[in-house]
Amino acid sequence: MALSDKDNGCTGGEGGESDAIVNTCVLDGFSESREIRAIISTLPQVHGDTLQSESTIQRFLVIMNRYLEQPNLLDPHLEWMLSMLLEFVRSDTSPPSLVHLGFKYLYIICKVRGYKIFMQLLPHEVADVHPVLDLLSRQDPNDTETWETRFMLLLWLSMTCLIPFDLYRLDGDLEADSGKARESTMDRILAIAKAYLLVKDSPRDAASVLISKFMTRPDVKQKCLGDFLDWSLSTISETDDQSMKGIMVLDGALQSLAKLFKHGKREDLLQYAPTIQQCLEKKRLSESSQATLRKLGVKMIQRLGLTFLKPRLAAWRYQRGSRSLAANLSMAQSAAVTAAVTPDVETQEQEEDYDIPEEVETVIENLLAGLKDKETIVRWSAAKGIGRVTGRLPKELADEVVGSVLDCLSFQETDNAWHGGCLALAELGRRGLLLPSRLADVVPLIIKSLTYEEKRGACSVGANVRDAACYVCWSFARAYEPKELEPFVSQISSALLIANVFDRNVNCRRAASAAFQENVGRQGTFPHGIDILTEADYYAVGNLNKCYMSISVYVASFPEYTKDMIDHLIAMKINHWDSAIRELSAKALHNLTPQAPEYMAATVLPQLLPMAVGFDLQGRHGAILACAEIMHALYKLGLQTNRIVVDMISPECVDALKNIHQALHDRKQYRGFGGELMRPAMFSLIEKLSLSKMPFKNEPVIAGWQSLIDDTIKTLHFISSGAKDGIMTAAVQALSALCEEHYQAEPGKADTQMQDVLVSQYIEGLKSPQMLTRCGSALALGCLPKFMIHGKLTQILEGLQQMCTVSQKKGDFTEARRDAVKAISQVCAKVGVSAHSSPDSFLCSENVAEVYGTLLHSMNDYTTDSRGDVGAWVREAAMTSLMDVTFLVAGSAPEILSPDLVKCTMCCLAQQAAEKIDRYRAHAGNILLRLLHSTDPAVPHIPHKEELLSIFPAETLISLNWNAPSQAYKYITQLLRLPQYQHHTLLGLTVSVGGITESTVHFSSQWLFDYLRVIQRDNAALSEFGDSLLSVFRDNLKNDRVSTPFLKMLNQMLANSCFEIFTTQENFCGLIQFQGEVRKKVLSQLLMLLCHPFPVIRKSTASQMYEMLLFYDDVIDPEVLDDVTTLLSDTNWESDLATVRPHRNQLCDLLGVSRPQVVAKVTT
Repeated sequence: MALSDKDNGCTGGEGGESDAIVNTCVLDGFSESREIRAIISTLPQVHGDTLQSESTIQRFLVIMNRYLEQPNLLDPHLEWMLSMLLEFVRSDTSPPSLVHLGFKYLYIICKVRGYKIFMQLLPHEVADVHPVLDLLSRQDPNDTETWETRFMLLLWLSMTCLIPFDLYRLDGDLEADSGKARESTMDRILAIAKAYLLVKDSPRDAASVLISKFMTRPDVKQKCLGDFLDWSLSTISETDDQSMKGIMVLDGALQSLAKLFKHGKREDLLQYAPTIQQCLEKKRLSESSQATLRKLGVKMIQRLGLTFLKPRLAAWRYQRGSRSLAANLSMAQSAAVTAAVTPDVETQEQEEDYDIPEEVETVIENLLAGLKDKETIVRWSAAKGIGRVTGRLPKELADEVVGSVLDCLSFQETDNAWHGGCLALAELGRRGLLLPSRLADVVPLIIKSLTYEEKRGACSVGANVRDAACYVCWSFARAYEPKELEPFVSQISSALLIANVFDRNVNCRRAASAAFQENVGRQGTFPHGIDILTEADYYAVGNLNKCYMSISVYVASFPEYTKDMIDHLIAMKINHWDSAIRELSAKALHNLTPQAPEYMAATVLPQLLPMAVGFDLQGRHGAILACAEIMHALYKLGLQTNRIVVDMISPECVDALKNIHQALHDRKQYRGFGGELMRPAMFSLIEKLSLSKMPFKNEPVIAGWQSLIDDTIKTLHFISSGAKDGIMTAAVQALSALCEEHYQAEPGKADTQMQDVLVSQYIEGLKSPQMLTRCGSALALGCLPKFMIHGKLTQILEGLQQMCTVSQKKGDFTEARRDAVKAISQVCAKVGVSAHSSPDSFLCSENVAEVYGTLLHSMNDYTTDSRGDVGAWVREAAMTSLMDVTFLVAGSAPEILSPDLVKCTMCCLAQQAAEKIDRYRAHAGNILLRLLHSTDPAVPHIPHKEELLSIFPAETLISLNWNAPSQAYKYITQLLRLPQYQHHTLLGLTVSVGGITESTVHFSSQWLFDYLRVIQRDNAALSEFGDSLLSVFRDNLKNDRVSTPFLKMLNQMLANSCFEIFTTQENFCGLIQFQGEVRKKVLSQLLMLLCHPFPVIRKSTASQMYEMLLFYDDVIDPEVLDDVTTLLSDTNWESDLATVRPHRNQLCDLLGVSRPQVVAKVTT
């Protein structure tokens, strides 16, 4: 099977709002025909084996399902597949299981290709009627395992009913030998069809097809049509639609009637139509709770309407004369391009000179009501019915129908009515039943539909309406000549592009893109259509962020669309219910400001400012964000033209911007849920106005802004968890911009009063009992400009270092330590490095060691709580800060960077790069390589730099995936041969090799053992490694995080015979292989553990000892081996100690080991 993508694969759509490029799978043929032939030929062998038959069916399904979107590729192969399967089915020697299996395969093919096409290939000769009928008669309608057989047999019987002979010719002599009359073929088929119309599974659908074929036969309709319709109507009338069985019965009866009226002749069915309509009205299917029944009711109503009306093509309909894309694109009105066909008046009068039955009015009323149904399938069926019925009406009545459809598109109606109305308009337009004279009424409603959205609680409805409106625009492009749509091109193109770029729903954006593309191709009159399509195609609009931030800017660069897009954002998106859309809209307005700066300043901003202090929470939030972004965009434009922003907007706007904070504060709108939106929006306004250099210095509004920032930092713990991080980040960014613009007494020099207040206030906040206040205070200190830190550096660093050290010892305030570590590097970056300057103003030789000490100490933060290893957050921040500070110092004053500091930094990074958590291992590894390979600046004093460069060549910066254990540990274990890195690398490897993640344990132990095998004969290297191993264990003896995985790692080492001389206190079973004093100590310790206070340890020790004695057969005398193993296996070591101790003592005697003595506890 050839695909357009590599390796027969394909990537899916956006799923959420991903930026992935979407490739479609396009098949060019049925390449699995050989495999399918082989599978079908094996049916006689596998039908008796349930497992094999299910396996082959599954494989067959997988192959066939690939062609669900391109079933036409199967057409050349259907005949041979059908003949192979029918050979098994028709054979008299085929067992029932093989027959049923063959029909399962036939059903799968039929499902993929569609029954209408596939059933035409079924044999339908006279000789097939009775065999199919007999086989169907023998089936059990209640057998749930063989429903595919019954389904296919009903379809097959439907085809055999098409033989051009009267069925009575097949009956022969109906007198049986016993004297009883046999049923005729016609009666048998009718009985079977009726029976299967009432079943609960899929054969019911096939039975309705059988009825439509069977009842339309000339001989059958004369004898049975009336009786069958009477039976159907009585079944419908007498069946209750409240039970599941009743719903299935009604479904079968209605399906059969709908298909019968679809395929039957009008003159045969017209006499019955009024009666059926009355029955359906009494049944009130439109009030049923089942969408399927309501849909079938609508379908039946439209079929009745088509029966009442003569089958004629309305002469008054609009017919587009040419559908040539080339002609439309070139706009060449040649002779080949004919004009729209409009019949003359005389022909119209002749065509419309007939009476319309009264029942048609009821039909149209029911169809119009169906357009407002709550289910899409019902509305869609009603829309198609409206189109079909209207096509047979006179012009005046059809125009009334169009007017009734347009009434659905009023704001008194629900979203369901809007959706149904749009579908109906699309059907009418597609069929040429919506005359150009009506476009002036229709187009404004479609424009409204393209932006229709109705808020419901915390979300909205209307995406289906917008999607249907795009379908209307698509159908209009194909239905009308360009000259007919020319007056509406501007409206339609702008509305489609707005939906294309700004709609929240990806399906609507793509539907709008498809409609726009169709209009560009068919109409050729959309301004800049081709240019826009190249940028905003079907796949490009899949990413919402890209639509708002880049595509919108490109589209707005064309003057025809600029103001419409801006107006839409102001009217519909700034007050949208989704906060993400409001934020994107504000950013989009920032990007669109250069396209229309005067319009933004003179029109848009005055519109937004009243909304910014309004009572609608969502509108207020969006308006404040939009004001902030527009002001900043205007400031940037002013820089290019040497104008200040206050000269570009009116004084009233300046005052309104200044008063927003006070208005919100006075109305207490910073509190509660609304405050969670207002605070970050206001911080954005503070930041952007400060960056825009608004002349508010020394005005009361500055104190109000500062108090809002300080109050937020102190009360962050009262804010819901989902909004805390965003509010904190916004507050810190606002503080930085505010200080930079308004707290300078003169350029580069701080306002000393504000400096003292803020620094002391935030340092005091580092001691707050509230964790979030500490976080906010730390980040606030980190964001202060250089002039605010000047002269306060020592005070700030001491406060941050003290919080890191004290809280780490207590194991609390983990997030605050993380932010303090970040703040340290930010403060150092702000003040810069000067080797011999004051430590109160610069990072210098006097304070660099303290900074490194704090960061290196944070690298050993392994705090855990209910969330897991939360200390990893601190370690990650410390690694980043170490890199930033190291580059800062190495670039400005490398002489103050001592070898010890660099060594500790590199060793700690090596340790982290060897640990078990993928994310932090990757972070450490990448930083290690960046420090190693950096040349501008080059980091001095890196230990073993040449060896490191040989282990990690330059290409590993890109090629090495530290997240993959299979790659990372191959490199990191090579650091074990470098003496200065060995201890820290081994410490990191310990928690990886002794961990619980399978892939990490596997690859880390594999490469560790490979290294040990290399140094196996190097006594010096092995001794050095052993010393490091003992050092790791000794240093972490009481640290469960290291000691437990250490013992696991050591056990693996001993099991892999990595050492010949090594002892520890715990892995006794592995150490039993060493003879002499070691073996005696191991046996003594194991026997003591057999009387451990914890039963689980006693049981585990006995099990391990049993396995040890069987594995090492030279440990004890063979004569006592059986007695010892029997004692170990038969004793219940989970019993109380008094019961267990005699058995343990007996083992001591057998093994020749002194019995342990109980030591009495000394009480003081």
